[in-house]
Parts: sequence; structure tokens; C-alpha cells
Amino acid sequence: MEVILADYLGFCYGVKRAITIAKENASADGTACTLGPIIHNPQMVERLKQEGVGSVNALDEMEKGTVIIRSHGVGPQVYDAAEARGLEVVDATCPHVKKAQLSAKSLVDEGYSVVIVGEKEHPEVRSIFEWSAAKASVIETVEEAVALPSCAKLGIVCQTTFSGAKFREIVSHLLEKSRDIRILRTICTATDQRQAAAMELAAKVDMMLVIGGKNSANTTRLAQLCADKCRTYHIETAAELQDEWFDKIEKIGITAGASTPDWIIKEVYIKCQNR
Repeated sequence: MEVILADYLGFCYGVKRAITIAKENASADGTACTLGPIIHNPQMVERLKQEGVGSVNALDEMEKGTVIIRSHGVGPQVYDAAEARGLEVVDATCPHVKKAQLSAKSLVDEGYSVVIVGEKEHPEVRSIFEWSAAKASVIETVEEAVALPSCAKLGIVCQTTFSGAKFREIVSHLLEKSRDIRILRTICTATDQRQAAAMELAAKVDMMLVIGGKNSANTTRLAQLCADKCRTYHIETAAELQDEWFDKIEKIGITAGASTPDWIIKEVYIKCQNR
């Protein structure tokens, strides 16, 4: 049985940076906390907790200490609220997400009607929306793009982990909505590379294992893309592997989402090799 790793998988730059920042601000007394899980990987969040970085869901859960803004980012009002509570703010927002946030703000300031192409409930998209002064429309499907009213000036930004192909399809319909359109393609290059590498590998193997948090949008998207090419399983850890999956399998491909730690990928790889 041959086990092949995708050329691009696992932690992206923004996630590595966020984890490093969190570890640098760890506190033995439990006063350093991320606002929400720093990344969408429960195993990494638990490891950080053991190292002195907790997690809260709201600022009012903290009376003092350091609040670490997670990689998905937050709206500008959160920074103000944290400072008003006397908390030290450490910003671990992914630079690519920050670019999308500031792009949305800039477009609104210049009088554009702003569309954010992305998943409405994703925390990154919510943060970009808040940087648009809550004026943007969030569009996730072609149907929503078709239904969007025409406007004088249309500005478009995108969730950094959104599918490039789906973004292009949605934008093709948005082009009909205005004569003055600015498109700021804020999809992260690493996302494109990871998705392309996963699909290329999936076309060459009998089965794909996609590793990452079940709450991770980019990992779920990888699994969907791979499933179009071959049998695919989305797992969080090696413990989820099942013997029957490997019957009559000669080649296994492995990829992982942007929030998946190296040690989890290694565990899955070794367990597959030992079958």
C-alpha cells in the first residue's frame, strides 16, 4: 500500500503565526485567553490550554489579563470594548484576513456597495462584515448573486479560504450588477495551492484522507473537492481510521486543512503506513 502526502497541506502562514503569538503570550495564572478558539482545531486548542492559553467566548468572561484576537479576526468594536475593560489586546488576526477587512472598509469609505463572497456564519466573514460598518451583503451562492439588486458602484471582497472556482462563478453573475465594479480577490494563495494539490492527488489514488477539525470550513471544502475525484473520508485524528476503509486499497492520498497540526498529520501517515 502506497501512502502519498499532498504537496501542500496543514498549517498555513496565518495559522502558524497565530499559534506562535498565542504561545508567546501564555500565562501560568490563566489570564491569557483567545476570544473564541484561535483556530478551528479542537486538538490544538486543548494543547494551548495545557500550555497556558485559555479560550473565552465573550469579553465579559474576562476581568483582567490578555485577550488574544484569533486568526479569523474580529470587528473594530471588539478592540474598543477590550480596551475599555482594561484588557491587554494581542492581535493574531491572519494578515490575509486583515487585508480583507481593510479592503471592505476602504470600499465602503469610497462609496461602494460591498459584497463579501463567503459563508455567512463563518467567523472570518462576520469580522469582515463588521469592518464594512455592517453595510456589506454576504453572498454564498450563485442564486444569491443573481438575486442581488443592481447598484451604481459595486465592490467585491472574498473570504480568504473560499473556493477559487466558486468565487469566479459567483463573480461572473455579479459583473452584471453595476458599471463600476472593483474586485479585490482576497482569497489566500495558500488556499488555492492546497485545494489544487488535493484535487491533483485525489485523481491519482484510490482513497483520500482529509485531516482537520470538523468545524473547519477550509478542511470541509477540501473533503468536498476530493470526494468528486475518489472515495474520501474527513477525519480529525488517526483514532477515527477504520479497518474496512483499507480493503482493496492500493494508493492512499493524505491532505489536511490549514488548521491541522503537523503531529496529527504524522500520526495518520504512520498509522496508514503500518497497515
